[in-house]
Amino acid sequence: MDESHSAGSGEVLVKAPCRIELSVSGMSCAACAARVEKKLNKLDDVTASVNYATRTAVVSPGPETTVEDLCQEVTRAGYSAVLKDPAVPDVKDEDADTARTLFLRLIVAIALFIPVADLSILFSVMPSARFTGWQWLLLILAAPVVVWCALPMHRASFRGLRHGATSMDTLVSTGIIAASAWSVFSMFRLDEDRTTSGVWDAVTHVDTVYFEVACGVTVFILGGRYFEARAKSTAGRAMRSLAGMMPTEVEVVVGDVSMTLPAEELKVGQRFIVRPGQRIAADGTVVDGSAGVDTSAMTGESRSQSVSPGDQVTGGTIATDGLLVVEAAEVGESTRLAGMIRLVKEAQQEKAGAQRLADRIAGVFVPCVGLLALGTGLVWFLTGSDASTAVTNAIAVLIIACPCALGLATPMALMVATGRGAELGIFLKGGIAFDVSQAVDTVVFDKTGTLTTGSPTVGIFESVDGADSAEVLSAAAAVEAASGHPVGRALVRHHEYVTGGAALPGVADFRAHHGRGVSGTVNGCSVEIGSPAWACRGAELPAGVAGISEKVRRSGGTFIVISVERRPAAVVGVTDTPRDSASATVRQLGSRGVRSIMVTGDDEVTAGAVAAQVGITEVVAGVLPEQKVEEIRRLCAAGATVAMVGDGVNDAPALSAANLGIAVGSGTDIAQDAADVIILRDDLSVVVDALGLAKSTGRTIRGNLVWAFGYNVAAIPLAMSGLLNPFIASLAMAMSSLFVVANSLRLRKFGRPDHDRVAPTSSV
Repeated sequence: MDESHSAGSGEVLVKAPCRIELSVSGMSCAACAARVEKKLNKLDDVTASVNYATRTAVVSPGPETTVEDLCQEVTRAGYSAVLKDPAVPDVKDEDADTARTLFLRLIVAIALFIPVADLSILFSVMPSARFTGWQWLLLILAAPVVVWCALPMHRASFRGLRHGATSMDTLVSTGIIAASAWSVFSMFRLDEDRTTSGVWDAVTHVDTVYFEVACGVTVFILGGRYFEARAKSTAGRAMRSLAGMMPTEVEVVVGDVSMTLPAEELKVGQRFIVRPGQRIAADGTVVDGSAGVDTSAMTGESRSQSVSPGDQVTGGTIATDGLLVVEAAEVGESTRLAGMIRLVKEAQQEKAGAQRLADRIAGVFVPCVGLLALGTGLVWFLTGSDASTAVTNAIAVLIIACPCALGLATPMALMVATGRGAELGIFLKGGIAFDVSQAVDTVVFDKTGTLTTGSPTVGIFESVDGADSAEVLSAAAAVEAASGHPVGRALVRHHEYVTGGAALPGVADFRAHHGRGVSGTVNGCSVEIGSPAWACRGAELPAGVAGISEKVRRSGGTFIVISVERRPAAVVGVTDTPRDSASATVRQLGSRGVRSIMVTGDDEVTAGAVAAQVGITEVVAGVLPEQKVEEIRRLCAAGATVAMVGDGVNDAPALSAANLGIAVGSGTDIAQDAADVIILRDDLSVVVDALGLAKSTGRTIRGNLVWAFGYNVAAIPLAMSGLLNPFIASLAMAMSSLFVVANSLRLRKFGRPDHDRVAPTSSV
């Protein structure tokens, strides 16, 4: 975060543009989140999004807005907020702490509710069983339940009302207080000689309210919240696992000795030791030693990768055997792991379209329910019913209409899905990515590094016109060493193989011509490497070269030309084999009705050969990066919802132009920044998993919303008509929330062998 201290004030001034996170406490439903969000967005130049499930407000503040201003505005809304420190791993399980606190209150409430309910029903249906002081006995048993056990609801309700806010706690607390007050009035003031109609009728219609409703509502609400907190703790387990992967200490090499330092003090360029079984403290390059590295936590693949000097390693992964000395390249918040954690947080925080709709409804739902409850009581009383019936039905409306399920429907599913995606090596950047992924009907693949392995080899290298083969290879490898392109890396590896690792000459004026090739100056001579049409610049190739070109292209390889001083000096045939998973991925997409297209800068012959190997029938070949964007836009204009899968710098514009950009994790940082989804595993079928996870999440969200809306639409009229008493209403409300939570948790099984047997519930 970009901060500065204002002179003399001690305030932290948040400078735009930036993005900060506040931890908000005291929210109990989506209506609370909607109120906090509305309050923050009223500040000048402030854009805020508040998520009830994660208890987080993501704020883009104005240039003159301080963190203190933001926290004060949250306080004025009736809640509290503190600034989250991005440098501190979020490994604390607040939901588990909440569950433990609720469990104690729940146990006490259940222990006292049982005798209260038994005695209340007994005294209601058998007045002869009453004895002197029976009212006081019930009051003594019920008081701890309706006061101490229900205290979190009362506290939140009173805090909100003090600031003019309402929430589900307002409904619950008002219902408990009203039921308790009516119980006291009934026991001490009303005629004790009542007509009863049996035990079952007493339970279902409550002939007389003697605290069993107030205690029952408290028990069921506490029970629902306890299981909800447990479920949220389970859903956040993957996120906490990611956050806890980075070690807290690192053994840094200083001269000839090593010393242990806190991991946050590690600097770029420092070397550190990783012993067997330890986690690697930062992204870097192995400078000494060799070992197997377990990357399963990052990629989801349960296999070890062997590394040796010169190889790159990722912070948070584990050295399974051998000792490594690593030179830090990225530390702290710049590491790949920290970036993945940010992606998951943003995905959980960003609201899907369905959640934005639910939040808007929840924001006005609570006050409307309060008016409905008041109106219900008045109508029943004014139409001739006794006061007991009127109050009971009004309380039932208050209890049954709590929008817990509505508030949890979307964020709970997103929380579980993003956590499961992280375990599978799939990172979706927010709720919008989930929304779009569900509608994808066309997937456009780049060729090199996406459909192919991205590790091509040089099969043919021939000099032309008497050029010195060794000199040309050395010059070409020197230029390509700066490019980072897979074909360039193949040339560098070929040079190392042929020369035994001889040093490369210096390069000046290096330039990458996207979609064409690269150029530079070596030993005073201009060197250009790329497609024949570009590298030759009108110069003709020798007649014998045509046969080589045709052979390379028909095998699916890439034919390139090296020119020195604008004259062809060598031809190269580079072969890149398709990924093992490419054909299966295309086949799986086709079985789901998704169209696959390959777009590449290679010529038609080369592109057609690779497409035939992987089973793609639609190919767009010989296009430059800007032409890839035009093709994406053409498909979108034709009505397709397009996902672009790529890995290179030249794919970044197309990834941004597509409805959904999917970057292969081994690709460039620019491609990953432009994408909406990042897949870390080398298995291309993860693209199918990513789309499948999004569709399963969408089905789960729709099922949750249908249930939440349907429950309230059906239950409120029943309560208003007197068919549901508060006791049954509280049970129904708690079960509604538990249904949403349980349905969302089914997404944890996505991608497992038994997933088909336990596919998430869909109601539409």
